[in-house]
Amino acid sequence: MSTVRMAAVAAPFDRDVESDFARIEKLIAEARAEGVGLLALPEAALGGYLANLDGDAEGPPALDPAGPEIRRLAELAGDLVVTAGYCERDGDRRYNSAVCVSGDGVLGHHRKVHQPLSEDASYGAGSGFAAFDTPVGRLGMMICYDKAFPESARALALDGAQVVVCMSAWPGSRTNPSADLAEDRWKRRFDLFDRARALENQIVWVSANQSGTFGDLRFVASAKIVDPGGEVLADTGVAEGLAIAEVDVAAALAGARRAMAHLADRRPAAYAVGG
Repeated sequence: MSTVRMAAVAAPFDRDVESDFARIEKLIAEARAEGVGLLALPEAALGGYLANLDGDAEGPPALDPAGPEIRRLAELAGDLVVTAGYCERDGDRRYNSAVCVSGDGVLGHHRKVHQPLSEDASYGAGSGFAAFDTPVGRLGMMICYDKAFPESARALALDGAQVVVCMSAWPGSRTNPSADLAEDRWKRRFDLFDRARALENQIVWVSANQSGTFGDLRFVASAKIVDPGGEVLADTGVAEGLAIAEVDVAAALAGARRAMAHLADRRPAAYAVGG
């Protein structure tokens, strides 16, 4: 499928998984009514994020990636492709993970690689990035702080990802926060990373984020769709909502790469220092 109507969610999620599912069910119904084929939910949509970034002893409920919650998410997705973040249980380890599902089951999975501040006290780290095929094209996934590292998106683009979904629980600044969230410096960073990663790799970028507050955190929302030229096609701003845009993915990528193809024009031998 080339033309895809896609939606990125800005919404609050918490420890009550049943309440989270009720919200997800409404969001999927709204997306389906809008003709959406790809719906991106935020990081930690099942069970909420950490209450603070200094070490949350309790943390969200840890879910089995082959368990009933992920199966339920796939059933709700039906004919849509849906991505969502959750806390994954693997033996005695926990990971900040994301899953991509449709009514056919799990299509892709990602464990967050980069961990800010004290997040490593709550989660293990993932080990890489890989794209995968879906009914709406070849996708890549990353979680929140992953997007601060250009290598993350570049690895996915080199693996053929046409669309990258970044799911976040990105808060406003912890120091010198702005009374107006729209002017917050961490919100500006969030937006800058979204546009830069799309433009660097000439890919479609779908950015979902938590909204509202949870524990000590105030999330910047700002869910958006960005085209391969770095232009924002739809944006929720700092409010809860759906950012929806229809993109002819193949044509958008071809157009962006016609004159200056960033991936094709790379000189890998020149980048050896520093890994």
